[in-house]
Amino acid sequence: MGLQEELEQKRKEIRTDSYSMSVGELISLYENEEIEIHPQFQRFFRWSATQKTRLIESLLIGLPIPQIFVSQRDNGIWDVVDGLQRLSTIYEFVGILRDEMGRRKPPFVLEQGETLPSLKGKKWDSSDDPENSLTQVERLLIKRSKLEMAILIQGSDPSAKYELFQRLNTGGSIATDQEIRNCLLIMADPDLYENLKAWSDDQNFKECISLSDKAQSEQYDLELILRFLVFRNMEIRDLQQIPYPDISDYLTYAIRAEAIKNKINYQQEKEAFETTFSLLADSLGDRSFRKYSHAKEKFTGGFLVSAFEAIALGIGYNYQQLQTQPINLEETVKALWQNPGFTDSLGGSTKGSISTRKRVQTILPLGRELFES
Repeated sequence: MGLQEELEQKRKEIRTDSYSMSVGELISLYENEEIEIHPQFQRFFRWSATQKTRLIESLLIGLPIPQIFVSQRDNGIWDVVDGLQRLSTIYEFVGILRDEMGRRKPPFVLEQGETLPSLKGKKWDSSDDPENSLTQVERLLIKRSKLEMAILIQGSDPSAKYELFQRLNTGGSIATDQEIRNCLLIMADPDLYENLKAWSDDQNFKECISLSDKAQSEQYDLELILRFLVFRNMEIRDLQQIPYPDISDYLTYAIRAEAIKNKINYQQEKEAFETTFSLLADSLGDRSFRKYSHAKEKFTGGFLVSAFEAIALGIGYNYQQLQTQPINLEETVKALWQNPGFTDSLGGSTKGSISTRKRVQTILPLGRELFES
């Protein structure tokens, strides 16, 4: 298929509309539950009080606000694809923003503005503090402000909103690729996301990966769970045909496709996950994914993703056999670090660099074979 054909096909898959809406109309949509801003996203977006104040100040003095992108569901409800912080800030200032449990959050109190210093301490409308509340005129200025809305309308390719979200937010206020994936999961299948969050609290898993505080704060534990979920049962022929040189890019594609197509057998994957990390915790604990030095006869260093790919996914693939025909996991893991197929796949200063795709394509089959009982 040539470029022109690709363009024509893609443009048929995406149908859009756009128009202006007042802030007052957007407030009404939220109060009537006709727009979904995904309160779980608030874990990943990091607007400061200064940024929030700047937005309200811009509305008051009439500065233009960047366009909001939404996707229209079959039932007409809008999902916010880009603009969550802008809308959340407005709803929080007005005092109607709800958290993940459906509870109203305390209204946001403004800081000193750059152009309007007297904004400091101002509230939307407080009967307990009328002196620091905006006047009716000031509130109407905000409610009558217009925001440009871009709508992916019904009939568009279902994957379009995920692609749009990823493109608009990569490199923005979200810090990591995994937080992008988390948001995609929340949009596509919030129940699956919550289930995976529950997996991350598994004590055996937490003990085995023993991540740094920084890695934990960047949701790296969820990335490891996604690696387990995506690669554990992948056919070798499919593994060898991965088109992305960077496995991080493939993870984003794969989990998005899984969520959309609803292919995941959650109960089976949960059983494999819990069994894998129970076996590892009993045998190795926090040494599970560290390098083993045969010269020093001990495990050294910190967590290594290459070890996770070989060991966790190898055990996960064979978990049913290992329950009935156990092997000495510690000795098997030590043997892994003498296996040239594994050590050569890690690259290094003397071996040259190796793509993450090539590493996974080499390590996964090796791990499956190594942990056969």
